[in-house]
Amino acid sequence: MRKKALITGGTGFIGRNLISHLERSSFDVWIKSRNPEQYKEEFFFRSTNLCSSLEEVPEVDLIINLCGENLANKRWTVNQKRKIYQSRVDETNELVEWMATSEVRPRAFISGSAIGFYGDRKDEIITEASQAGKEEFQVKLCQRWEQAAQKAEELGIRTCYIRTGVVLGDDGALPKMLTPFKFGVGGKLGTGKQWFSWIHIQDQVRGIMHLVNNEALSGVFNLTSPNPVTNKQLTDEIANKLRKKAPLTVPSFALKLAVGQFSHLLLTGQKVIPQALQDSGFEFKFPTLTEALNDLVN
Repeated sequence: MRKKALITGGTGFIGRNLISHLERSSFDVWIKSRNPEQYKEEFFFRSTNLCSSLEEVPEVDLIINLCGENLANKRWTVNQKRKIYQSRVDETNELVEWMATSEVRPRAFISGSAIGFYGDRKDEIITEASQAGKEEFQVKLCQRWEQAAQKAEELGIRTCYIRTGVVLGDDGALPKMLTPFKFGVGGKLGTGKQWFSWIHIQDQVRGIMHLVNNEALSGVFNLTSPNPVTNKQLTDEIANKLRKKAPLTVPSFALKLAVGQFSHLLLTGQKVIPQALQDSGFEFKFPTLTEALNDLVN
């Protein structure tokens, strides 16, 4: 018997790659989107049910919450920060309220978060047991996001919080990262000592499906490779893969002028380890950056 799954934010990079995995696991998929008409003809969504309102969604067995405005889309003005907050926290609150009023509640709720929860931690090794960071915008954002999702747990729904790193694939951050290297102007950002916790898109969706299929699992899971790298190591790996030199350094002040407050995320980082995911038996297909780039970069 086929089950039903709802993905919020399912038209994004992770959601598009997740659909086929869910369908192979006997789920019919509903996608909640602000502009469903825009995606009806796209290949990824040909077998899904696109909708703009939760009122159009039937009772489902599973909800995967990936809603959220792209952090790198625009400069972090006051209005943009408010939009980022609303697209995550307010949307998650609305989703949990819908679950609370449903006659039959979903069996599992997997809700997005990010390693920004931990803030700037220098060389500290971070696991799911690590505390939240300080007063940074992304820390408070992730805390409020997870607090909104926690209400589902209080309803008795199995709840997993996925703190995702930078997802590498044919979309998202990687193509933007490769561009300057292709033109011979690649280089490290700032000191290059900041940690970069990443995950291959295939391991991202495999990790989510691992949580979907293992009903004993709940709580916080870092979705990152077990082998984070520094920005300098990332720079050298990309340059080597593309057979290009990376002689430049982008000074901190120049990055701040270019992208404003978002530069803080690029100039700081966390050395995150997916302890809980590995302890639960998950095995990475692309555990090292070299293996990931060999798969993703032609």
